[in-house]
Amino acid sequence: MAITDYLVTDDLTIILGLVGAGLFLLHNLYKPQSLVHPILLGRQSDVARVRNAGESALYRNYGTGMLGRFPARPNKEQQVLLDLVKPESDTPRTLWSTKITNPQLRQRVAALGAGLTVAAALEPEESNVLLLLDDGIEFLITDLALASYSIPSFTLSSLKLLSPVLENHSPSAIVVSAHFLPQLLELIHDSDEIVHHTIIVVGDVDVKKDQRSFGAIKVLKWSDIERQGAQKPVEPRTPGSTDVFTVSFFPSASEKLSAVSLTHENLTAGVASARALLPLSGAISPLDTIVSSHSLSTPYGRAVAYTAIFEGTNFTTLKSSSLFSSDIAADLGDLKSADSYPIPSPTIIFGKPSHLVALSSAILTEAKKSHILYMFAWRHKLSGILDGYITKQSLWDRLVFDSARAKVMGKGAGTVRAVVVSGGPLEATAVTPARIALSTPLVNTYIHPAVAGPIFASHPLDLQTFPSVPPVPSAFAAENYSFTYDSPVGPPTVNIESKLLGVNDAAIENGSDPVGALLVRGPPVGKLLDLDEPEKEEDGGWVNTGDRARVLTNGTFKIASKLASKQ
Repeated sequence: MAITDYLVTDDLTIILGLVGAGLFLLHNLYKPQSLVHPILLGRQSDVARVRNAGESALYRNYGTGMLGRFPARPNKEQQVLLDLVKPESDTPRTLWSTKITNPQLRQRVAALGAGLTVAAALEPEESNVLLLLDDGIEFLITDLALASYSIPSFTLSSLKLLSPVLENHSPSAIVVSAHFLPQLLELIHDSDEIVHHTIIVVGDVDVKKDQRSFGAIKVLKWSDIERQGAQKPVEPRTPGSTDVFTVSFFPSASEKLSAVSLTHENLTAGVASARALLPLSGAISPLDTIVSSHSLSTPYGRAVAYTAIFEGTNFTTLKSSSLFSSDIAADLGDLKSADSYPIPSPTIIFGKPSHLVALSSAILTEAKKSHILYMFAWRHKLSGILDGYITKQSLWDRLVFDSARAKVMGKGAGTVRAVVVSGGPLEATAVTPARIALSTPLVNTYIHPAVAGPIFASHPLDLQTFPSVPPVPSAFAAENYSFTYDSPVGPPTVNIESKLLGVNDAAIENGSDPVGALLVRGPPVGKLLDLDEPEKEEDGGWVNTGDRARVLTNGTFKIASKLASKQ
């Protein structure tokens, strides 16, 4: 048989060949490109070339570099807290339920600050005030007024800390919500500190009618103080950027009372790092609406709130951030609590891992039961993520996921453009489903009660997946537990420097990932006060977070979760 006989083809073979070649070209030409170049994701931390024995090298954000200066404020003009309320920005925006401009906000802050010094007789740099308020415009105005008049404030991350704070760190005055006033009075009477307290009540309370029940306690109405301050303005003292403006109390790892003092610079640095969580192409703008699940009574919650103030966005918090209702679950219903405020649809959500899991699970469940093409849509979305590409504008979004998002998220389905997760471990198995369900940039961050801002933050467009790491036994024989590591929390943020203590030198020299106790320092890190081990201030400004971490080869970190006993 001649060789030409093998080359004889019919029309069908030619057509099938052309179709195959066309499909191959279409697949390669229309295959989405990675949103971030792999080289940029391969080295996200800048690592010092030397290290001390028993320690890892120093790690900084690659964008900052080892020789770069840490940003301590959003812009050079923001030296103190009130500077974050830019007077030249007069566009109204909604904060919780109040529509207000920056000049109006500054006017109310000045009035309340003057009233606190006149009507409440508080002395700058001498008095201190405990804030027992839920998140709201009154908390914000009070916080700014106290900081502007150099009167330090106390905040509690949990109401369980109230009794030890009253017993050991009695404040000059207490600002409290009206609904919690009876419980507060009972605690004060039990502590035998009645004559030392001035109480300022936010909300409806008849001071004259109930004066007998207050005994020797001086009770004032917050609204009356603001009104008197507007009538008798007092020139505030100009605080310095290194002046302490607040002390935040929180439970330590051993559930004992701990505290951190924060300066104006700590908070402005926290705002600078929070602003850097999203890329410049999608930076926070006045067109955004930020919804946060983090209480203003915590340093990180304050940083998120003041980031919204600085950027001129609409802002509100969820019910789970309430100081007085700690039993509210951080779930889908909690996310929908933002709908009770007269704000535009949320665009950026600062939530907890449980919020993300509840939201993504509900969307995927709805999509699966309502559309027969769900599995095809899942496979195509997953393929795009593995290629480093994600979008809400694909055919599969329009056919399958858009309707599911609308049923679950309501008006926020078409507006949410980024989700920042903080406040707990995010399991690695939950990340990819969340990316498919939401198809928006997802930032996983690590925070600590002593730091006004994120410590680590993943790149919003880093869609890499990593195999799970098996549990690692504790390095100390007396500790009967082992560690596992959750989803990567990214490299240090733009103004944080980190290192690990207690690492295995031999393992590192052989190429293993450093594992050890996590220490951090930088402008957002406050000064820890009266703390027990392991959370103490180290030499050189280092603060031991009390957590263990692993550093991956690309410079991102994983935080350890303690597992059950090894026995």
